[in-house]
Amino acid sequence: MGFKEILPSEIEKESFRIIRKELLEAGKDFSPEVEPTVVRVIHTTADFEYADTLEFSEGVIEKARDAIRRGAHIVTDTNMALSGINKKTLSKYGGEVHCFMADEEVAVKAKERGVTRAYVSMEMAAGIDSPLIFAIGNAPTALASLHRLWKEKSFRPELIIAVPVGFVNVVEGKELIRSMDVPYIINAGRKGGSGVAAAICNSILYNMNESNIHY
Repeated sequence: MGFKEILPSEIEKESFRIIRKELLEAGKDFSPEVEPTVVRVIHTTADFEYADTLEFSEGVIEKARDAIRRGAHIVTDTNMALSGINKKTLSKYGGEVHCFMADEEVAVKAKERGVTRAYVSMEMAAGIDSPLIFAIGNAPTALASLHRLWKEKSFRPELIIAVPVGFVNVVEGKELIRSMDVPYIINAGRKGGSGVAAAICNSILYNMNESNIHY
């Protein structure tokens, strides 16, 4: 097979066609609601295992769309995810994207308490006076912080995207989110990352009009 000559504008479209074809051949079938998210995550990672490991709570995509229409802000645990999320589309609905990991106050409080910046940054984010979506791709301690806020302070985000990557407390952190009465998108196991978190956010943002699916 030789190198294909293909227009730059057609590369993404062709990638999505290949992904959908291979999913079909593998017998993987998804509802129209979640398929764009599964496809975009596979496109971002070139890893078809996500077709088996991504988990969606009941009605989560429409709940996320509704939150965005109400001006939801997105909070991430890395500047990489912050950079990757489509802020222009989110801003059309009044939302913004935040990452407090580099905030000086967060750093000071984390050092004083002997916890991670991610843990404290979730507490800071909880004070934002808007509906909130959390996109966590790196730090399991961010998930632990969100779980504590939910359990002790009845804090209830609109959505938690729990896809941290790694080996320490990653699986356990995702399990905490499953135990919460909060809409979630989780990737089971050790895989995930900031790129996956951003891809999930973008798949929702690009499909705010669900009758016009864009992968």
